[in-house]
Amino acid sequence: MAGGKQSPRQKMINLMYLVFIAMMALNMSKEVLSAFGLMNERISDSNASATVRNNAFMQGLADKVAEQPAKYQPIKAKADQIDQLSSTFNNYIEGVKTEMLKTVKDPSNYEEMDRTDHLDQKWFSADNMSKDGQEFLNQIKAYREGVIQVLGEENKDIQADIMKKFATDDVKTSEGITKGWLNYHFAGFPMVASLTKLTQMQADVKTIESEVLSSMLAGEQVKQLSMRNYSAIVIPEKTAFFSGENFKGKVVLGRFDNTLNFENVVINGNKLENIEGGQVVLDFPAGAVGERDIKGTLQFKEGDEIVDIPIVSKYAVVPKPNSATISADKMNVVYRGVDNPMTISFAGVSDNNVNATAPGLSKGSGTGKYVMRPGAGKEVTINVVGKLPDGSSVSDKSTFRIKDIPKPAGTIAGQADNVSLPKNNVEIATVAAKLFDFDFDLDINVTSFKIKVPGQPTVSVNGNRMSDQAKNALRKAPRGESVQIFDIKSEIKGNSSIKLLPASPVFIEISN
Repeated sequence: MAGGKQSPRQKMINLMYLVFIAMMALNMSKEVLSAFGLMNERISDSNASATVRNNAFMQGLADKVAEQPAKYQPIKAKADQIDQLSSTFNNYIEGVKTEMLKTVKDPSNYEEMDRTDHLDQKWFSADNMSKDGQEFLNQIKAYREGVIQVLGEENKDIQADIMKKFATDDVKTSEGITKGWLNYHFAGFPMVASLTKLTQMQADVKTIESEVLSSMLAGEQVKQLSMRNYSAIVIPEKTAFFSGENFKGKVVLGRFDNTLNFENVVINGNKLENIEGGQVVLDFPAGAVGERDIKGTLQFKEGDEIVDIPIVSKYAVVPKPNSATISADKMNVVYRGVDNPMTISFAGVSDNNVNATAPGLSKGSGTGKYVMRPGAGKEVTINVVGKLPDGSSVSDKSTFRIKDIPKPAGTIAGQADNVSLPKNNVEIATVAAKLFDFDFDLDINVTSFKIKVPGQPTVSVNGNRMSDQAKNALRKAPRGESVQIFDIKSEIKGNSSIKLLPASPVFIEISN
């Protein structure tokens, strides 16, 4: 476009080219600024989640200190120091960001954050670093060296990561020019780029804190898993024995491992050889009625050393029973419309000599196992008769309350209560009903529901998916609108005779 005499038309064309190129550069710049802003938002959201996790960890550690202060107080002391260093540095960075954002009219408009003057004037003076710039470097150094000092000789990998992420050494550019760290990373950069860098630095702080806290607790767990911290546990075959019976049970370590090989086992002065799958099998006379001791030593090899674990336990020898043991396996009530598993037995009476009767009660598979399927009424009484070895009988009974299945919760796309979903996902999603925190896993089918879109008539739907009429109503819902699914009716699969209460409604915010 240069050289030679040009006509007015050619000059106009050249000018248009220049304008076009300038517009492209301007648009590209705005897109880059917006991209930095979106990145800053995502990192900020991640930081908020990390803060919640770290706070939860600190609270959990405080709970452990309350339970076992001698074990966890030293860890808590170090964790508090790390948390204090992280909070101080994070708050300082947040203050820098807040002061910077006050210089723009609309902090949410990233296309306006193309200025470089705020940090250039705050952190630099002519060719030198200002007092505020030096303070920023001092804060980084205080955090970096403070955390490393707390860690001491532990977590060398994390220390190396801290030194890398929070290094402030001079930087050599691709042209071979050496620049100060602060000048290289912040001088002359658009405000939104500097904002994102600061937010990323906060993310690094929270990540380091999380890694340090997790490593501290993991180290303590490794210590606790040492074989020296195990205890021998005596597991009787049953809780009480008749006079004249043999005691039967097992001795295992606190954390059972069927690969363990014991060097020597002595119980009540007798050396035992019956060891199977990491368990010591006990079989000896129970003795007279009363409380009896089990004392001995269990030896195993750890490295080149033989480790002794003392065995100390007690068991009771009781007279023959005169009352039955009746218990619901999962609850202290029985529910109408479901199979309630129950265990019914008389202590010391074999299962084939126990007879239990009640409306809706049937024998299950396994020793002492029954199934209760209650019908009408509010209570059911179970009567039990046991036949003793001498031919005499003992009897007992117990009354259980009968409750209806609780009200299910409505869900869409597997989510309950307040849900945010794209419109297309709602159209194809399945409406379901679930029983949260219920002791039984029931297969529930939704038979019908209603959907209300603001400004549109309520649509009744048969089945568990949106009908064409429901989809048409949904398509008229603008972004951010709240749609309600209610009057969700359902039934238990294979047992439609049990009437379930309508499931709780689901509120959906249309996200696009």
